[in-house]
Amino acid sequence: MDYDVFNGDADGILSLVQLRLSDPRDATLVTGRKRDITLLDRVETNAGDRVTVLDISMRSNADDLSRILDSGASVQYFDHHNAGDEIKHPLLDAHINTASEICTAVLVDRYLDGAHRAWAIAGCYGDNFPAMAERLAQGRDLPLSNLRELGEMLNYNGYGGTEADLHFHPADLYREMAGFPTPMAFISSKPDVIETLTDGYFEDFAFADQSKVLFSKAMGEIRVLPDAAASRRVSGMFGNQLAQENPDRAHAILTEQNGGFLVSIRAPISRRSGADTLALQFETGGGRSAAAGINHLPESDLNHFIEAFQSAF
Repeated sequence: MDYDVFNGDADGILSLVQLRLSDPRDATLVTGRKRDITLLDRVETNAGDRVTVLDISMRSNADDLSRILDSGASVQYFDHHNAGDEIKHPLLDAHINTASEICTAVLVDRYLDGAHRAWAIAGCYGDNFPAMAERLAQGRDLPLSNLRELGEMLNYNGYGGTEADLHFHPADLYREMAGFPTPMAFISSKPDVIETLTDGYFEDFAFADQSKVLFSKAMGEIRVLPDAAASRRVSGMFGNQLAQENPDRAHAILTEQNGGFLVSIRAPISRRSGADTLALQFETGGGRSAAAGINHLPESDLNHFIEAFQSAF
């Protein structure tokens, strides 16, 4: 049996689109919101099964990865998040690169020798790596504005406190795109998908205008959004926008929730490091050096977070 396990953001979805164009499989899809990162706990395997894992932290899934490998299943793993201690196993084919200027879509693009480059470019835009997207596009006649919109809208769709907050379940978005040779072919055939996401995106950004500045210094800024589905959906993209507009500052977007906050952290684009180190100081934190998050920051830890934010950046 085959399993495709992938993050529900643009990077995870578009990495899988690339892989399955080159190596089609009738696999069971395992995914969820962008912040659903312990996905391997949903996978039960037997000897001979094949598991592909895309864009979720090996550190956060280490125990279940070992369990799956010990069952006799083979695992191919692509990721750029903080990986923790290295896992070695004869059935594990790991492509892990935690450099600050890379995403999983690029790792897959390299593995496939650029076979589906336009999809990788859209993935870069979605994961807030526009400079990498433009480097990959050099020498190719591609509609970069369309690829950017696609990547950003897919990424926007992945955020939310629950799956009910999302416009589309990530597995459904993958199924919509699977098999199209290029993003351009997908956009031409299914414009309603992008239209739904862009309409929602601009509506939700009205909530970003309600953000309160909690902390602001030359090194960074912390903002708070109200408890609403729109806030949860837009928080990550709002953080990306602030990071692009202020490349030398770090940012944190705190969305109010159940006696605490959902947190999105963005390191300064000028150096893209420290976000994962900050997030991992808290129980539900994780991510990568350029961008990370905390699924629930108790209100009692808020002052600790502000102090840690200053120290990190």
